[in-house]
Formats: sequence, structure tokens, C-alpha cells
Amino acid sequence: MAPFIPAEAERLAFESQVRESFGRCAYTHKTHEKMAEGYTARLGHIKLGQIVVSGLTTVGAVGVIFDPSSRYFPYATAVLAFALFFVNGYVKDIDPGEAAQKHREAASDIWNIREAYLSLLADIRDPSLSLAQLRQRRDDLQAQLHKIYRIAPHNNGKAYGKAQDALKNKEDLTFTFKRNCSTSAQTRMCRAQILLEVRK
Repeated sequence: MAPFIPAEAERLAFESQVRESFGRCAYTHKTHEKMAEGYTARLGHIKLGQIVVSGLTTVGAVGVIFDPSSRYFPYATAVLAFALFFVNGYVKDIDPGEAAQKHREAASDIWNIREAYLSLLADIRDPSLSLAQLRQRRDDLQAQLHKIYRIAPHNNGKAYGKAQDALKNKEDLTFTFKRNCSTSAQTRMCRAQILLEVRK
């Protein structure tokens, strides 16, 4: 015969699991945000490089026209033209703008699940909701999150490090949990107060 587990103990164990899932979801969400920021910054650098190299190539071409006897302008213009061709080819094959957009979309989808986990944490202490109902919501969230992860772009170690720094050191996401015990003799349960502060 299975040992009897008090209902409140079951809820606390369930709460612990949901809190863990919430933390992983928040971490992944922040990592995708950092990936998007990285690709956006890379795209900005590439665009700036294209403008600079294109400008220098134009200067070299004008120099050849006005100083046909120069030995430097033709070679410099050829090198710069090749560099511009290389940069344009890189942007075409590996589009940082498209990659940033995919990570932003993944972050947006995961943010919605993160907020749903937060709502679930707040509802765990609601005695009007049965543990079976709460478990069904958890299972639904896990299924939705699995679908998002299947098509989400991969993250790299650098983004994970930045996400960890943002969450732990810079407090981009501050999550505290407090319990205030109810005086009700009927429920004798503690209410959860979940305070979430997102600093962007």
C-alpha cells in the first residue's frame, strides 16, 4: 500500500517542480534575447563595414580617373572591391538579420510560456483549484514548450553566459517568493505572493 502523502505536501512538491520549470524557461528566454542582440549587433557592424569599404572603393576608383599614373589606386581599389564582395557574400549566406528575427520570435513564444508558469505558481495556493487541474495545466505548458523548442534556433555558449550574468548579477529578472500564513482554520494554507520585476 502506498504511503499517505498530505495534500499540502503534494502541493509543495508540485510547486517546487513548477518553480524549476519556470527558472529554466526564464533562462532560455533570456538566452534567446541575448542571441538576438548579438546577431543584431553583428549586422550593424557588417552594415557599417559595407559602407566604409564601399566608400573607400569609390575613392579609389575616382583616384584612378584623376591620377591614371598612380600605382597605388588600382591595387587598393581591387583589394577593397574584393573585400566588399566577400562581405556581401557572407551576409547573403549567413544572414544575421534573419537569425536575429528567429531568436526574437522564439524569445517571444517562450516569454508567453514563462508568464503562464508564473500564473500557475500563483494559482498553486488557491484551494479552489485541485491538484489534478494544476497538473493538467503544467502538462499543457510542457507540451507547448516542447513544440517551441523543436523549431527554435540553437543558442551558443556565449549567449548562455550573458544570460546567466543578466539574470544572476544584473538582476534582469528578479524573482522572490514569500508565504503569508492564512489565519483561516478551514484552509490553514499559506498564500503565495509572487513578485516579478523585469528590468529591461
